[in-house]
Amino acid sequence: MSGYAPDGTSGNDTEKDARRIVHVDMDAFYAQIEQRDFPDRYAGKPIAVGGDPPRGVVQTASYEARPYGVHSAQPAVEADRKCPDLIFVSPRMDVYQEESKRIRKILRRYTDLVEPLSLDEAYLDVTEPKTGRPSGTLIARRLRAEIYEETGFTASAGVGPGKFVAKVASDLDKPDGLTVVRPDEQMEFIAQLPIEKFHGIGPVTAAKMQELGIQTGADLQETPERTLIHHFGKRGRHFKTLAVGTDDRPVQPDRDRKSVGAERTFPEDIARAETMLERLSPIAERVAQRLRQANRKGRTVTLKLKSHDHQVSTRQTTVDRPLRAEDALMTITERLLRRPHPPDEPVRLLGISVSSLTEEERAGGQLEFDFRP
Repeated sequence: MSGYAPDGTSGNDTEKDARRIVHVDMDAFYAQIEQRDFPDRYAGKPIAVGGDPPRGVVQTASYEARPYGVHSAQPAVEADRKCPDLIFVSPRMDVYQEESKRIRKILRRYTDLVEPLSLDEAYLDVTEPKTGRPSGTLIARRLRAEIYEETGFTASAGVGPGKFVAKVASDLDKPDGLTVVRPDEQMEFIAQLPIEKFHGIGPVTAAKMQELGIQTGADLQETPERTLIHHFGKRGRHFKTLAVGTDDRPVQPDRDRKSVGAERTFPEDIARAETMLERLSPIAERVAQRLRQANRKGRTVTLKLKSHDHQVSTRQTTVDRPLRAEDALMTITERLLRRPHPPDEPVRLLGISVSSLTEEERAGGQLEFDFRP
């Protein structure tokens, strides 16, 4: 990227008062672990960690598989069709969790302000590091080097004055890359981003923005906040905040998750309940994966439905025992979809979330279905 520092060589921290936020993102983390642990089987080969076809979903694809169009959250049957030599590997979540703990210990050598987002990525605020100069660039370099030396895994990192910029930057030079955005560069950096890169802008919101002539970060920067609020409600203010570089959200090391969920917007309306259930299955698998990553189970399941005219409704129930497994989630989701009856209107978006969360260690026992009115 012209004007920025994809290898960190010119990304010196010049503004003394600016925050220094690092976003570390492990490269195809699950796949890297499998290739390291079983080199004879998987090293240098296209692999997908996740469920097998026909009903499975890809959790992580190795970089050898990605040129074929294989990516995470993709139905396994589609991935198999795109890459005939693809090797499907069953996930070993206990191993991934242990490796994640090792990496977090490395991150905490430099700061206690570490906010994990999942097993394979985290934010760090290194404005006042435990050791060394307060340079986001130098610390990101050291972190990546130490992670590789001690685990054999590569990581990509982004450095910026806020969480949004740092996260976007970490994805620009993958794998094994570093992109630094200095405070005096961030407005230009944000300006050239397509609107799909902004948090909270999915396909439906992007299409609506494009109708308004908003294609890039520069367009967002020029659009009055009141216009964005008029069309997008409170989210409009959030989009404007990101666009003008005033993202001052703190890194929260003890972030308490209130819910774990996933949703998907479809290009066409779905009218039949059977089709909705087919589309909900990979969503449930994704939620189960995120619950495992967060080491959580939950008692309250919520089904989210958005109709073709953007009307949102939810159906919710609470069970006696915490749950996490995909099959349990789907059993409850199907009952929610059909009770008291399937949606009257076609839907454009489906989502599942789990709340009333508990730590894994306190969430034992068998699942009992006790639907409450």
